[in-house]
Amino acid sequence: MLVRRVTRTAAVLTAALALTATIGPLTGTAQAHEAVTGSLSFSGEPGEYISGGQAYTFTPETTEMFDISGPTAESAVGATVVTPEGERWALSMEAPYGQKLVSGTTYSDARSWPEAQPEDPQLQFSVTDRYCESGTGSFTISHIAYGPHGYVREIDASFERYCSGSSLPVHGELHARMPEPPAELVIGVQLNLTGTVTTRTGEIGVGGTATCNKPARLSLNVSAFQTQKRGTAAGSHENLTVVCEPGAPVPWTTSFPNNIDSSASFEPGSAVLRATTTADDRDYPASVTDFQSTDITLTRP
Repeated sequence: MLVRRVTRTAAVLTAALALTATIGPLTGTAQAHEAVTGSLSFSGEPGEYISGGQAYTFTPETTEMFDISGPTAESAVGATVVTPEGERWALSMEAPYGQKLVSGTTYSDARSWPEAQPEDPQLQFSVTDRYCESGTGSFTISHIAYGPHGYVREIDASFERYCSGSSLPVHGELHARMPEPPAELVIGVQLNLTGTVTTRTGEIGVGGTATCNKPARLSLNVSAFQTQKRGTAAGSHENLTVVCEPGAPVPWTTSFPNNIDSSASFEPGSAVLRATTTADDRDYPASVTDFQSTDITLTRP
């Protein structure tokens, strides 16, 4: 199991680099996940360059990697298959610029990146040592279903591609069912209603708790201001890191002096505390934000 995991990790990195170099970037931020069930099958007549005139069928059970990828824009779908022998097969199907892939649609006159124009569908199919710089073809998206942020849940498609002006096409089909998409990240920050102030320095101590529905690294920007007769005391602490685990609120504290307006210094009494919290979702190309503001009471420690 460990050997397979290491092999798969290396294959993922190799495939990701090769896919970018040979097919070109999918529109928008792409994400890849391993299929639970499915198949990539294709064949070509003798003399067809990519297939070598052979017929192939790959499944998640018979390969080191069987990944399906798609961008957040829902405009494309890709498949990367790595065999136990290290061969990497890469398929990419993309709608014309600004369009989404639609079930039951055939995309004709598909071309390859970078020669494809914005109005053209894009189709590419290659293996480790055989890649066409140009080509034409078509593909049909029989069925496609999405989860959050363009997560491809299901895909059934067929394609036909002619390599570099050849009259011999490679025909293929892609079928895949993915795991249930992970939950989207939800975070929250709560602010304590009391804080402390050291009158000698004017430094305040404030805090609260943070919550999340899955592990996340939160970045907090905390600020406070206090309106006084002679001016306004204001201070902040930016980029406070909180490592959040689901299950129970995670406490956080910070301290800072008046560091924005030098005309006043924090003192005991009421003030306003604000916190903006952001975190990247580890499962999706997305970040989430939470903002809270409340009146607090500052007292001497």
